[in-house]
Amino acid sequence: MGKKSKKEAKPKAVAPVDKTPEGKKKDVSQAIPNEYFPSYVEAAWYQWWEKMGMFKPEAKTEAKSEEKFVMVIPPPNVTGTLHLGHTLMCAIEDALTRWHRMNGKTTLWLPGTDHAGIATQTVVEKKLMREQKKTRRDLGRDKFLEEVWKWKNQSGSHICRQLRRLGSSCDWTREAFTMDEKLNKAVKEAFCRMYEKGLIYRKERLVNWSCRLQTAISQIEVDNKEVDKPTFFSVPLHDKPVEFGVIHKFRYPLKSDPSKYIIVATTRIETMLGDVAVAVHPSDERYKDMVGKEIQHPIIPDRKMTVITDDVLVDPEFGTGAVKITPAHDHNDFECGMRHGLPCINLLDNEGKMNENAGKYKGMRRFVVREKIIEELKEKGLYEGKGENKMVLGFCSRSGDVVEPVLRPQWWVDCDNMAKRSCDAVESGELQILPAFHIKTWNAFMKTPQPWCISRQLWWGHRIPAYFITIDGYTASKEEEEKAKQGGYEVGTDADANFWVAARDEKEAMAKAIERFPKVDKTKIKLKQDEDVLDTWFSSGLFPFSTMGWPDKTADLENYFPGSLLETGHDILFFWVARMVMMSLELTDKLPFKTVFLHAMVRDKLGRKMSKSLGNVVDPIHVMEGVSLQVLLEKIRSGNLPKSEHKKAEIAQRKDFPKGIPECGADALRYGLMTYMKQGKSINLDINVVVNCRHFCNKLWQATKFALAFFDQGFKPPTTNASFSPAFADAAAELTDTSPQDKWILSKLHTCVSECKRGFLEWELATVAEACKKFWLEEFCANYLEMVKPVLYGESTDAKSKAAARRTLYLCIDAGLRLLHPLMPFVTEELWQRLPGRNHDPAACESIMVSAYPSPEASKRWANESVEKAMEEAVNLVGTIRSLRAQVNLAKQKVEVYIKRQEKASFGEGAPTLEELSPVIATLGSASEIKIVEAKDTTTIPKQCLSEVMNQYTVALPLHTVDLGKLSVTYEKKADKKLAEIKDLGAKMARPTYATKTPQDIKDKDTANLKQKQTEEKTLRTALNYFLSVMSPEERKALHESKIKTAEQAVKKYSDEVKKLTDSIPPKEDKTYKKVIHKVGPKLKKAESQLRTAQETLKRLKETTAA
Repeated sequence: MGKKSKKEAKPKAVAPVDKTPEGKKKDVSQAIPNEYFPSYVEAAWYQWWEKMGMFKPEAKTEAKSEEKFVMVIPPPNVTGTLHLGHTLMCAIEDALTRWHRMNGKTTLWLPGTDHAGIATQTVVEKKLMREQKKTRRDLGRDKFLEEVWKWKNQSGSHICRQLRRLGSSCDWTREAFTMDEKLNKAVKEAFCRMYEKGLIYRKERLVNWSCRLQTAISQIEVDNKEVDKPTFFSVPLHDKPVEFGVIHKFRYPLKSDPSKYIIVATTRIETMLGDVAVAVHPSDERYKDMVGKEIQHPIIPDRKMTVITDDVLVDPEFGTGAVKITPAHDHNDFECGMRHGLPCINLLDNEGKMNENAGKYKGMRRFVVREKIIEELKEKGLYEGKGENKMVLGFCSRSGDVVEPVLRPQWWVDCDNMAKRSCDAVESGELQILPAFHIKTWNAFMKTPQPWCISRQLWWGHRIPAYFITIDGYTASKEEEEKAKQGGYEVGTDADANFWVAARDEKEAMAKAIERFPKVDKTKIKLKQDEDVLDTWFSSGLFPFSTMGWPDKTADLENYFPGSLLETGHDILFFWVARMVMMSLELTDKLPFKTVFLHAMVRDKLGRKMSKSLGNVVDPIHVMEGVSLQVLLEKIRSGNLPKSEHKKAEIAQRKDFPKGIPECGADALRYGLMTYMKQGKSINLDINVVVNCRHFCNKLWQATKFALAFFDQGFKPPTTNASFSPAFADAAAELTDTSPQDKWILSKLHTCVSECKRGFLEWELATVAEACKKFWLEEFCANYLEMVKPVLYGESTDAKSKAAARRTLYLCIDAGLRLLHPLMPFVTEELWQRLPGRNHDPAACESIMVSAYPSPEASKRWANESVEKAMEEAVNLVGTIRSLRAQVNLAKQKVEVYIKRQEKASFGEGAPTLEELSPVIATLGSASEIKIVEAKDTTTIPKQCLSEVMNQYTVALPLHTVDLGKLSVTYEKKADKKLAEIKDLGAKMARPTYATKTPQDIKDKDTANLKQKQTEEKTLRTALNYFLSVMSPEERKALHESKIKTAEQAVKKYSDEVKKLTDSIPPKEDKTYKKVIHKVGPKLKKAESQLRTAQETLKRLKETTAA
């Protein structure tokens, strides 16, 4: 016969399938499923909420308040898919929205998406190339924009569907898209008003330029990488990798005496083609004789260059103390050029190729030119070599290209006055920023504002409502010529701001152009709208009021602006939040919201930024719906991660998710993120925390399922749905005949209600999460349900006590689900709807989300400090009983327990007595009976007892049902094992090298470990001696004889093993001796040691008596 097969594992339960028609209310009249399945629980409710209009501000709520709560969502990119940042954002914002709604406020959480100019254009361009092998320029602007809108309509709502999947209770009837006609109107109006006030102007300045995308980009789209050593990076449109992390030195000879020269150093040697001067420090004696002299450009011979002094830019201690000045391609050089009136010579066209200013290098890509220039300088004997140079390199986050500072005429916003008003609002407290430590960052940005570049050389976005004026045969005046010369531009070019007007349409633009040039024949004036589009942050900056209908005076603008709150990630405090505040103050003369609440970034459990190459990116959908390891690995292989990084990412996934990620559901994911929401703390997310939150959901499920069995048809809920609003007073009168445990759990419920309110008011959502979890798991499930089971199941329980227990059970579940609902909307709705009265009572509230949130003002009548203190003592007594049971291995067996109290011992004035709480103690302590013994009683407690003192009480556990002999043997083995560990650790610490070579932290750890082991061994010996002391002489004798027999068996076993191993060893002269002794020697040595120990034990036992 073959081996007996293992018992087959219990088949995995299959989740029930919800068949609710779209938008209909889920039927929960059937029996509750035995297990919690997120996919079943989270089905149907959202569609029903939305269809019933519960997300709208007009929704009728059970509680009533005159206040409003208004918030706009930080609009995710229309190209986006859900990531953990979105998930955290929605978890926080939905929790706040639902809480305010349940408190009766008129609530509006307005959703929307951002057109995401660069991101969307890039996605569609890649799609065009992949499917049609065409560029946007092949199609032309109008046809390309048709393709973008087509893509947006097909794929752009994906992120919104995912936000719904999370349970976001936004008013989707007001959903906005930043390219909607209404918002486009607001953008045009804002631009024109700010232009007319002189806040928006056109000027040629340095911008971050992406040569691959051929557009200016904002700082948030620049990924800075630290380069510590010479490193090669691939650059788009270049055949070979380019070296960075090096600095090149070369000479500039004096024109008057080429044998004399000045050495400069640069990391971007190709920009020397745009050099216009070399700067030195005015106090630097080395270059004193060169200041003011002309130097010879080695490649552009007719370039006029001189040595100048500048104490702002130049550090004489750094490098050679001489700095090449390229105003058109370096921010510091640009400022230097402005100070000295130097020309700005731009080298690059939009694609990153050299232009006519680069001479013979015109048409070549910039990094190809880098190599050519080094070669030419070497040939001319002017190259001094290169060296390592730590640097920060900026990459375009969209294209991976190295960002270039480039001089371009652009549209700019003067932020000075707007920034000051915004700073003043924070300093006065009119605008609150939380957590408050972010104010420092706010001030750093806003107290030193820079002009904001708002134009982008894209096609997708809000086309700039500015028109360029051309005039046939126009002759510039002397004043215009002089102004253009000072500004570094030519009259009538697109860099000439005088030839631009801002207008809402072309008709208005023509009227303004005619007004601008009154002496010009209007028939000679032609207009062309700017091809560029506005920075995405410009339209996003209007979002709080453009979505409400501004500039029109709409009802929504009147009712819901300004908003209450703006919640977002701290990383866009400047890019978005500051711009909303500035533009709202400028255009509406109002703050857009009263409070800014900033959450931290979500990182992995080790605190690392989530990145595909590290393999630590977590897809929220995978967490909600579950995913196998195989699918996770396949996603890495099929993604856009370079193959060279696949292995590293796969190793990380195998380590973190060896069995994949189990289905957790939206509730668990939201709740898990909330537990990290401690102000100022980073969110280092461990997915196991979310898995544990799924177990918490299951606890809610099982606890409610248990309670439902006692809510039969005859059960009448103790209150109306308003039980947790301040109108609760009537309901409290019904709570008569309550037991101490009923009073205790209601008092604990009041504490939870108070903590939840405090958490929401103080923006500590982790406090809400922790308070709910403590109430449900530690107090309600672990203690109260166990306390109340004998009452509910007991046949002898009187009807009044049973009814009181059922009412208390109902109140705790009803309130507990309401408290949790803002954090866990789906499971709380599912369970709340299953409570009695929900489906048949005409007065019942339709949904938990519009029911009243429990208020501490209403629940304070449950607060009972004396009962809580008494129950705490009782629970401590239970802990002592459990500890004693564990010491004697009483797992399931119920025995009587004696509790001896000191004279005048009590749980406090007005508190339940020990007699009243003894049934609770017996239930939780698995005791058959609690026998209370008074202080002077010396005869009731049996002699054979294990006891422990706990405050005013001594708990005694009788040992008459315990096999003390067997227990003694177990304790002796444990003590002997602990002693062996002490000897091993002591031997390690006694080594000669330990004192000198072991690090102090290891020594401290070893010392503490040794002390702990000694304490444990002493405790085991004390217990062992006690067990022996209470045994009868006959029991001790039998135990002693059993030990001798066991020792004799051990001696025989090890003797036989030693003989067997010895016999297997051949004589020394045998050629196999060395091989055998190498194999058998260690085993023989171990067996001989075990034999000696067994012999010593046997000798000791025979020399001692059982006494």
